[in-house]
Amino acid sequence: MEIIISSNTNKPIYEQITSQIKAMVISGELQTGDPIPSMRSLAKSIHVSVITVQKAYEDLQRDGFIETTVGRGSFISAQNKDFFQEEQQRQAEEHLQTAVDIARTCGIPLDKMIELLTIFYQEEE
Repeated sequence: MEIIISSNTNKPIYEQITSQIKAMVISGELQTGDPIPSMRSLAKSIHVSVITVQKAYEDLQRDGFIETTVGRGSFISAQNKDFFQEEQQRQAEEHLQTAVDIARTCGIPLDKMIELLTIFYQEEE
């Protein structure tokens, strides 16, 4: 499991950890039951505070992505794919809302926004 921390973003480090682990679960890179590094191990490997990793793991556990058992460690939770899909959809909706707010402020018409969304959606990565 590789976590990359960027200093070129205003996103807090714990959120960077959380979003990358969620993305690995959603993409299937991490499967139900897979172990994730201990807080201390991950903190050491990415050169951050254990408290930062603890915050990320707490958020992941609260959101149902991981389960932690004392003495055994943390593992990817057996949550269903619908839950993960819902999380991704919520994030997409937030970004779309921001785009709509900007478009309204700048007077960009709806048909132009639909055209742009269609182009971006059909574009290959």
